[in-house]
Amino acid sequence: DQTKGLPIRQFSFAPVITLPTAQHLGKPSRIIVHEGQEVVRGQLLAEADGTMSVPLHAPVSGVVRRIVNVPSISGKMTPGIYLESFSGSSQEVIEGTPVPLDSSPEEILQGIQNAGIVGLGGAAFPTHVKLKIPEGKHCETLIINGVECEPYLTTDHRVMLEQSEDIFMGIRYVMNATGAKRAILGIESNKQDAADFLSSKAPADLPLEIRVVPVKYPQGAEKMLITSILDVEVPSGGLPIDVNVVVINVATTAEIGRLLPHGRGIQERVITITGPGIVKKGNYLIPIGTPLRYILEEVGVEGAIKEVYMGGPMMGVAVSNLDISITKGTSGVVVFTDNQVTTRQPEYPCIRCGACVDACPLSLNPSILGILAKNEAYDVMAEENHLMDCFECGSCAYVCPSHIPLVQYFRLSKSIVRKRAAKKPLTHA
Repeated sequence: DQTKGLPIRQFSFAPVITLPTAQHLGKPSRIIVHEGQEVVRGQLLAEADGTMSVPLHAPVSGVVRRIVNVPSISGKMTPGIYLESFSGSSQEVIEGTPVPLDSSPEEILQGIQNAGIVGLGGAAFPTHVKLKIPEGKHCETLIINGVECEPYLTTDHRVMLEQSEDIFMGIRYVMNATGAKRAILGIESNKQDAADFLSSKAPADLPLEIRVVPVKYPQGAEKMLITSILDVEVPSGGLPIDVNVVVINVATTAEIGRLLPHGRGIQERVITITGPGIVKKGNYLIPIGTPLRYILEEVGVEGAIKEVYMGGPMMGVAVSNLDISITKGTSGVVVFTDNQVTTRQPEYPCIRCGACVDACPLSLNPSILGILAKNEAYDVMAEENHLMDCFECGSCAYVCPSHIPLVQYFRLSKSIVRKRAAKKPLTHA
């Protein structure tokens, strides 16, 4: 409620931009510039290093000061670039080679990868990989996710109200890339103004339906949204394409529609800056790589900062320091002070009350998974208890009377399972 009525505003350009090359899931991009090199806004700084990778473009015109390890949200130092912006520059974005709307699916997907686009809802999964239809599969329905059920965030809400033409153009590109015959834009009922606005602006020749769904967390997860809209359940271990569906975030769709006609790369994104500790709350168009410390200085903070979340308070991550920067997957920054954050409660043993089982939207058993995680039985978690189906909504940890940080255990366990799977040798028939 504090930011949904506030229009998107351009954020100021920080004197120094910090750009980790690990901006997305998959392999980090490969740096192709050198220290001391002058670059213009939109210029390629790092190229895609393989299929599960996307390039990185300059968010500002400036000079590459250092190429070293930079702090990341994970707490680790990762390869990156310190880019000093030119204070007197107009920061005009260079034009590239447009991707025609009637291009082949392969050309559109290549254009999306060249633009460096990843999931802007928070997952940061390379969009060109997500939209590629596997051999033997086909897409009947494209679902555009405008639910935005995470508390405090209004990024997608404002995008739907202010970037309708980009959304419609993005839908056309994605439908051509996936072969979808129809598109459904899902919006929660607390964003009725966005639903009404988009319904009034939708082109007559676009097979798009605006579907308003009840407000319910975590409906923004793609499997939950598919069930809510189509009354179809994605099988355990499966993907939306297994039920002939592709789901894409509405802000990601708008970015496709904004960038591909100009052949540009992504250099900025809309972010909600809010929380009880923020003075100038709002929705801002912020250059990627803007340091978190600079953002908080610009918007102002009242009270003693207790916790800062990148993303929302349910599925976001509490940062360990303020020297990290905005990445492509950052949908919000939420700041809490001492008045809102209670002292962290001690963790007690599981009492098997079943509250977490009732809360889990996927009908998993978080209690059992938590016990297995403590005993490092990661293979049993994955193979017998469907660990990888968990999308980390945090509902289980939220309701746990023993204050067990279940979702944190599951995140760690999933990362270990993925690392083990990556190390397994390939077998050939």
